Amino acid sequence: MKYIVITGGSSGIGAAAAKALSALGHKLIITGRSNATRTMAEAIGADYYIVDYTRLEEVKAFAATLTASYPRIDVLVNNVGGIIKERYVTPDGHEQTFQVNHLAGFFLTNLLRERLEESKGVVINTSSMANRVGNAKMDDLESVRGYEPMKAYGTAKLMNILHAQEIGKRFKGVRAASFHPGVVRTAFAREGKGIIRWVYESVFGKLFMISPEQGADTLVWLIATNDWKSGEYYYKRRPGRKNNTSKAAELWEKSLQAIHHLE
Repeated sequence: MKYIVITGGSSGIGAAAAKALSALGHKLIITGRSNATRTMAEAIGADYYIVDYTRLEEVKAFAATLTASYPRIDVLVNNVGGIIKERYVTPDGHEQTFQVNHLAGFFLTNLLRERLEESKGVVINTSSMANRVGNAKMDDLESVRGYEPMKAYGTAKLMNILHAQEIGKRFKGVRAASFHPGVVRTAFAREGKGIIRWVYESVFGKLFMISPEQGADTLVWLIATNDWKSGEYYYKRRPGRKNNTSKAAELWEKSLQAIHHLE
């Protein structure tokens, strides 16, 4: 039995993966922002926590609860994410797309470093093919100079890849990967706008999307097997196409600077 933490596990591919993994006899711990989290957890016998990724103190408290309550963390899935229609600044002072899709997961992973190393654990980041439209500019990680929803989202998804790429180099005995689930029928674009939101909410758009269960396939595979390379980005269980990944070390240091006062 593995102790598996899936953030954003109350719906979409997170919930689909949690159901599949719970059925295999693993201990699931999921997070979400609404009462649906409790409903989902009770349905599969998982533990659950309400965590708002726009507030880093809640992420810090969640990490403290995990280390106090569970003897191991075999798998951490950083799955929270979404596209945001306008440039919002969180109570922590960060652009919301950057914080919710990358920084909060980076923070949680860092807070759990010791437990992950003790467990010889695995970290998996939910990324996206949208990473190919991203551009992680080290002097403007928070999109101050001209915010565009899809570009900001794609950049954050590229950051997920860079983060996973670097974990194995810095954490002792911990493996990491990122993956693209496919174009899945989920509510991830509910806070978006324009064509992206229309595609995800229209009957026509949904005809071309896969189910959350299909989207979770690569995630479940990464957790269930060791047949993959640490630091790699996967799509349909194979290495996927990704944007420039040469800035992983620099992004790590910039992310550390953004959270150092909270650790």
